[in-house]
Amino acid sequence: MIERNSRRFRLLIPLLVFAALPGPAQAADLDGAALGWAWGVPFAGILLSIALGPLLAPKIWHAHYGKIAAGWGVLALAPIAIVYGWDTALASLIHALLAEYLSFIVLLFALFTVSGGILVTGTIRATPLLNTGLLAIGTACASLIGTTGAAMVLIRPLIRANAGRHHNVHVVVFFIILVANIGGALSPLGDPPLFVGFLRGVDFFWPVQHLWQQTLIVAGVLLVVFYLLDRWYARHDAPAKTSEAPIGFRGGINFLLIAGIIATILACAQWRPGIEFDVYGTKVALQNLVRDAMLVVLALLSLWWTADEHRAANGFTWEPIREVAKLFAGIFVAIIPVLAMLHAGKSGLFAPLLEAVTASDGTPREVPYFWFTGLLSAVLDNAPTYLVFFELAGGRPAELMGPLAGTLAAISMGSVYMGALTYVGNAPNFMVYAIATERGIKMPGFFGYALRAGLVLIPLFLLLTFLPIVPNLRLH
Repeated sequence: MIERNSRRFRLLIPLLVFAALPGPAQAADLDGAALGWAWGVPFAGILLSIALGPLLAPKIWHAHYGKIAAGWGVLALAPIAIVYGWDTALASLIHALLAEYLSFIVLLFALFTVSGGILVTGTIRATPLLNTGLLAIGTACASLIGTTGAAMVLIRPLIRANAGRHHNVHVVVFFIILVANIGGALSPLGDPPLFVGFLRGVDFFWPVQHLWQQTLIVAGVLLVVFYLLDRWYARHDAPAKTSEAPIGFRGGINFLLIAGIIATILACAQWRPGIEFDVYGTKVALQNLVRDAMLVVLALLSLWWTADEHRAANGFTWEPIREVAKLFAGIFVAIIPVLAMLHAGKSGLFAPLLEAVTASDGTPREVPYFWFTGLLSAVLDNAPTYLVFFELAGGRPAELMGPLAGTLAAISMGSVYMGALTYVGNAPNFMVYAIATERGIKMPGFFGYALRAGLVLIPLFLLLTFLPIVPNLRLH
């Protein structure tokens, strides 16, 4: 094993040395105004593959999704190399991986690993009040330990509690909506789109300061609707035969490690020593390297300090984070030419979209930003969709947090909230679906779930559009 790893390391040395050499600016060398629609095909292709692959060809997809993602990435980089040269293609690749992807996947890895060591024990008979309470707890926790972490910790206890009920599909549907999506709207830890914004310079506390009212309204209404629906179903269910046992937790050290993750991100956001490393044209700040290294250390400590039987009882495997890592690597590479076209503004291919979300006086129109970001997040994936519209709005965090705060709120709410509309809108959605199906729950298909979620959520999104208490979404 040691010899094999040593050989791999020796093979990587030339690449590492070459990547460390100063080089040209990355995607700025791409003339976005000169790029046509064909340059966006790899990005659209990988997102459509993620959406349709598990549904149309599940066996092929699960066996080869990494190769498919890599293929789309190659198709995005090869034209850059041919037209603009290999230096530009390599610089673009390094920038996408180091400046965008690395910190994104390290945070997901840390939260996934640490939350996977928390075992919720015990099973009690589900009641409408208990189910609503569990959903409320999961919704509140999602912004602290991530939608993926909260979903993985609570979905199995919730399924066990409702195992004796005939009607339990709606419980999982609302769980996906609330815990795997809505609850993550208040911090960069909560949902991947907000962490992408954090990496782009959005303040850590900006989401909770500007989105707490909207999130409270949406989550509160959904919990009330769920309670009434679950109470109605409970009247038609036979008494559950599941044995009752008190709820408890094991692997409590992981709660301290989650606190360590939060503290690390906050501390490194405040600490700016002004030291940067130039990696082939990409500036890598010291505080970001320290943050990512600390997150990896915390994840490793979780593996060391948590008993293996706790993770085994959780059904913990590395496959979910492995899939996310491979797919998002492809996404962040395939989006390179799309970002260049967005940077071209009215001179680029996205000029009609820019006009649709921009008023005649040049100011952004929050309502189109909210709905376009949201609906595309639902059918594609919310993290890259957030990034596309963030760049479309100018990509300047100081301006978006200040005079254009309404635009940033619209993009954030659209990507986080409407990611709940389909199984492919957010990474945990399909993970929860797979676990529920494995446990014998007859979950609806892609369109069946979308119909149920849409019936509940679309009226709420219309309410957000016009409700006076949400001034960020004003019509022009």
